[in-house]
Amino acid sequence: MIRPGTPADLATVAWLERDLFGGEAWSPSLLAPLLSGSGGTCMVAEDDGVVVGYAVVAAAGDAIDLQRLGVRAEHRRRGVAHALVAEALAADERVLLEVRAGNAGAIAFYEAEGFGEIARRDRYYRDGSDAVVMERPGRGRIEA
Repeated sequence: MIRPGTPADLATVAWLERDLFGGEAWSPSLLAPLLSGSGGTCMVAEDDGVVVGYAVVAAAGDAIDLQRLGVRAEHRRRGVAHALVAEALAADERVLLEVRAGNAGAIAFYEAEGFGEIARRDRYYRDGSDAVVMERPGRGRIEA
């Protein structure tokens, strides 16, 4: 089940964030406003009442920024990430995201979701890794 995140989800989402992103994890103080509906939107995926994944999106000018997408390792390849993306993002919106250049699995997932590479950001992450900037054009957008 996919639903909007609430303040009651903070501890679980913060744990998942640390587990999935390590040194790049957002702090609970950054996550708390998202779970209370200010500063963006956090959707969570539940399995038997346990939060197993989440997606964070925010408006970014003429696009939506998919800021975070995370799924517990034991729940991957079950459609959880796809369901979160489908629920969090309307099909007609232009969406942008950054993903670590070395994360081939995530890049393949986003490509399957209709995203394509539009740029790279050198040394974007704390460890010096590059980021791939990806875009999913909205309907009606004219490609150059």
